[in-house]
Amino acid sequence: MTGAGAGTGTAEYRIEDLAQASGATVRTIRAYQDRGLLPTPERRGRANVYRETHLARLRQIADLLDRGYTLASIKELLEAWDAGRGLGGVLGLVAEVHGPWTDEESDRISRRELDARFGGRQDDEAIAEAVELGVLERVPGRDDEFLVPSPQELAVAVELYAAGVPLPAISGHLRELRGQVEHIASRFLEFTTEHVFARYLGHRPPTDSDAAEAASLVRRLRPLAQQTVDAELARAMRTFATRHLHHHLGAEPTPLSDDALRPVLLPSRTTQAVRALVGEEHVSAFVAAATEREVQARTLDGLTATHVKSRKIDESA
Repeated sequence: MTGAGAGTGTAEYRIEDLAQASGATVRTIRAYQDRGLLPTPERRGRANVYRETHLARLRQIADLLDRGYTLASIKELLEAWDAGRGLGGVLGLVAEVHGPWTDEESDRISRRELDARFGGRQDDEAIAEAVELGVLERVPGRDDEFLVPSPQELAVAVELYAAGVPLPAISGHLRELRGQVEHIASRFLEFTTEHVFARYLGHRPPTDSDAAEAASLVRRLRPLAQQTVDAELARAMRTFATRHLHHHLGAEPTPLSDDALRPVLLPSRTTQAVRALVGEEHVSAFVAAATEREVQARTLDGLTATHVKSRKIDESA
């Protein structure tokens, strides 16, 4: 039935034709109709007739699904669109959030070059782990080439390997580091949502103007997380590297005042285990209490050892 409507010049589709033009299945189109995501088609005899508006709506839905929206959220957005509120600002906000969060550009690398960077030895297991971690991505149809989302991250792995760090240790370190960084990112998002974006998220979906203003704020705040982490990492590395050097040289480090005491980062798996045991709100108290108990126990052990030693000396005398 694809062709011009009677006297309107508007394309008409049977459901099978609409499915082919949109890339959706017939079953999916019917499911969208049942959920109210598609306008009701025109009934002509025993057949349903779809138009360009249905095709455009299917493409909108596919685009929003690709951006991570659920069908329930898409329905709200489309209802706002139908009510004349517009999707321009919302889609602009989505595009801003989904956009690159770094100026770094991805690259490609051949398997031969990759092997050469890591000592010239083929290691399929290491390649598979790098793909699992997202350090490398396979190129469809090319077994000898990989996409490198972050060339800097790969360069760090190359340097660590050249310095003598085994590949399994590099992968394990990356997994642990990733968990800690994801926690930092989550906290930054919670912080900015509470203090910056809450006023834009009080209604669903946000108005077109609110979404556009929120998108502008995302652009302004996007580099702040990385700048803060960079500055704090530099400070922490300076502090701990100095202590580490003093320790291995046998020198006494400059004592820190109480005000200069720094928090100790626990491995992510330890933090997760404590959180599962006592709950998020009690993690700090639990760690503090456990540390205090360990200090007391070691103090008692030291006193006991001293007492026992003194008794033995007295008895031998």
